[in-house]
Amino acid sequence: MTDQTTPGPEQPTDPTEPTGPPATGGGRAPRGWRAAAEEALYGPHGFYLRPEGPAGHFRTSVHASPLFAGAVARLLCRVDAALGHPGELTFVDMAAGRGELVTGVLAALPPEVAPRTRAVAVERARRPVDLDHRIEWCAEPPTGVRGLLFANEWLDNVPLDVAETDADGVLRRVLVAPDGTESPGEPLAGADAEWAARWWPLDAGTDPRPAPGLRVEIGRPRDAAWAGAVATLAAGLAVAVDYAHHRAARPPYGTLTGFRAGREVLPVPDGSCDLTAHVALDACALPGAELTGQRAALHALGVSGGRPALALASSDPAGYVRALARAGEAAELTAPGGLGDFGWLLQPVNVPSALLD
Repeated sequence: MTDQTTPGPEQPTDPTEPTGPPATGGGRAPRGWRAAAEEALYGPHGFYLRPEGPAGHFRTSVHASPLFAGAVARLLCRVDAALGHPGELTFVDMAAGRGELVTGVLAALPPEVAPRTRAVAVERARRPVDLDHRIEWCAEPPTGVRGLLFANEWLDNVPLDVAETDADGVLRRVLVAPDGTESPGEPLAGADAEWAARWWPLDAGTDPRPAPGLRVEIGRPRDAAWAGAVATLAAGLAVAVDYAHHRAARPPYGTLTGFRAGREVLPVPDGSCDLTAHVALDACALPGAELTGQRAALHALGVSGGRPALALASSDPAGYVRALARAGEAAELTAPGGLGDFGWLLQPVNVPSALLD
């Protein structure tokens, strides 16, 4: 993960102390990480229902620069063209936070597209009181959509179970208490074991058994969540943006961590912090999908970190300063080792696949 000085996924903002009671009680017995995180994040007093919202705890591409929303708006326009400019074009913002991205996309749309655009924010938290009245607010995405479904840092917060190899190399489900203390559970079996064998193979090296302490983050719930989101499209494009890894280079000890008030913390499922883990986007991908990185995707959508011509400083000093600021923001969004390393999963539905070309 990254610190205050290095751009990267979930980069911290100024600290904001969480409010409200924890989501889980101290007397609850240990259980799998998926159940524990579901309550801690989305339960009655869950982290994502707090009034300050995600932006109070970490900074995403949406918060880094309006250039990101502008790029998504241009992608929506490309989808519009691929659909033949329908009478109603829908933009669905999955895990909308407090509506920052969908608001920015509406503002960036050209006048020939904006009046036809239906804007939908999908979020479990309550609708912000000052949100643009044109934006629909709902807990589930609408169905039969023709347009663009965009999921920025949604899948990393879809809870999943974790398994770890014991002293004999056997994968066992990890149980967790409300205070974050972990203990081994039953051996992994059934569909979860099949998923792990296919998508997160463990390197046994020269030993016939995997080493103890290796971890697998079982992405089946994310695969299902993504497939369900894609199924809401009648035609258009679904995009998932997240920090990700691929089958050939899974992290041997997993990525599960916590964030609170701008800082990375130990993952504790008590509602006091975000709980997040990188996404196996290749496992989520359905037939016809394209996987790329944020740097390449944003460059294809017109976001470049190149400095403006120095001559502009003489002819239009104010314009040069503005262009220089935009270049700095673009550089942050596309920086290698930072936000530029996010993975993009593009899933076309009944439209041409080359929407980034």
